Amino acid sequence: MKVFRNTGKKIFFASWVSLDRAEVNDEANDKSFAQQNQTFNRARRDVLKPLRNWIDNIQIRDRTFAHQLCKSIPAQCPFERDVNLFGKTLFHIPPMCKLNPLYDEVVGLRFRALCYLADDCGEDISQYC
Repeated sequence: MKVFRNTGKKIFFASWVSLDRAEVNDEANDKSFAQQNQTFNRARRDVLKPLRNWIDNIQIRDRTFAHQLCKSIPAQCPFERDVNLFGKTLFHIPPMCKLNPLYDEVVGLRFRALCYLADDCGEDISQYC
């Protein structure tokens, strides 16, 4: 929108449109779009916040539970790969894990499990890396 504001004066003179009216309309459209976007983001955050808090508050106090978490949550995204045909790469599938809205919380849970196994239990965690 900044490009429109900077070049709008020249365009409006050429098309015989009043600058004052166009600038007022442009600013009103920007504000209404920003308000809609802000309310959408608030609603989206409110839906997942209890689930995020629940995952963040999971306490890891059991060795078997920590091992299960480390085995079930992968260290790298399992969906990223190259599709090859006759030795030539046809296309690349990018990592899709970042699209998961709970990705950071799940990775943090895995990290806490690894820290518990290494620090409190004194186990070797190289098998999970």
